[in-house]
Amino acid sequence: MEGRAWEDHDRLRYFDRMPAGAEEEMKAIVDGMGLESAWNMSRCSAGMMARFRTNALAIHVRYRLLKDKLAMPHMPATGVSGVDLYARNESGEWRFVNGISPFPRNVEDPSLDSRNVENVIATGILAGSREYALNFPLYNGVESMEIGVPAGAAFAGLAPRAKPIVFYGTSITQGGVASRPGICHTALLGRRLDRPVLNLGFSGTGRMNPVVVRYLAEVDAALFVIECSANMNPAQIRERCIPLVKALRAARPENPILLVEDRGLPNGWIIPVGAENLSQNHLALRECYEALQQEQVPAVHYLRGAALYGVDGEGSTDNVHANDLGFLRMADVMEPVLRDILGTD
Repeated sequence: MEGRAWEDHDRLRYFDRMPAGAEEEMKAIVDGMGLESAWNMSRCSAGMMARFRTNALAIHVRYRLLKDKLAMPHMPATGVSGVDLYARNESGEWRFVNGISPFPRNVEDPSLDSRNVENVIATGILAGSREYALNFPLYNGVESMEIGVPAGAAFAGLAPRAKPIVFYGTSITQGGVASRPGICHTALLGRRLDRPVLNLGFSGTGRMNPVVVRYLAEVDAALFVIECSANMNPAQIRERCIPLVKALRAARPENPILLVEDRGLPNGWIIPVGAENLSQNHLALRECYEALQQEQVPAVHYLRGAALYGVDGEGSTDNVHANDLGFLRMADVMEPVLRDILGTD
C-alpha cells in the first residue's frame, strides 16, 4: 500500500487517511454548510494505491465501501466510489488499463448491498509479468479490499517506493470532481514523477488546520505541497500560512515546501465579484511567501494559480472543481515546478 502515513499510530480503519488521535479535533472542523467534517473526509481513501506484480491474464477486485452514497450530482460513481487500474508498459511508463463502476451487477435486485463491489477489472491481458497499481476511491471510504487472480498465477505485493510527495488541501486536492481516481492531478503527478503520493485533501475543510499540521510535521516527505487557499479567506491565510511553514521547517529543516495559489475563476470574465475574492486570496498568500523570503526561511517555493485550469474556461465542472481536462492542465503546470524542486529530469 502507498498513500498511507503514520504507521506507528492507531487507526480506526486500515484505509483511513488520518490516525485515530486526530478524530476529535478534526470533527470540530466543518465545511461552510455544516454538513461534513474534516474527519469524515479523512475517512475517504483518496490517494491510496495498492501496487503489485502478477503474470495473471485477468484481474478481479472485491471491496466493501464505507458509505452507500456512490455518486454525487456533479461527480460520477466511478470517481466517488470506483477504482481504476494502471500497469507499467515495456518502457516503464504507467498506462491506464481499466476502471470499474461500483454499482452492483444487477441494480434491480433490492437484496444487493450497494456497498459491496465485485467485478473483473481486466481480462484478456497479454501474457507477461507486470507491475500494476490499483487506485482507491476518492470520495468514499474502503472497509476491505481484495485483488483476485486466476489459480496458478503469480502474485506479489510491492513495497512502497521513495519518500512521498505530500499534498495538503481542499476538495480539489482530494480529487473533486474527477471521473476516476487516477485522473486527479495528485495521481497524475505521482505517475509522471514515479513517486508515492500522500493525498490529504479534505473537501470543504482544508484550512491549514493546526491538527493536520502537527501530523504533517511527522512525515519525512520528499516535498510538501500546500494548496489550501480555496477553503480559506485572506484573513485565515495571513493568520495560518506562516505558522504552518515554520512548524514544518522546525520539524523538517530540509524538506521543501511549495505554496500553491488557488485556481483562477473560469467565469470571472462575466461575473467579476468572485474573481476579485480569489485575487485577494492570491494576494494574501503571496504576502506570506514574501515575508518568509525576507526572513530567509529556506526551501520554500511558490506557484501562481490563475492558469492552473488553463485560460479558456474549459477546465472546470462548476467554476470551482476541476474536470478531467482541468486536472490534466494542473499536472502540466505543476510537473516542471515539482521536478525542479526535487532535482529530477
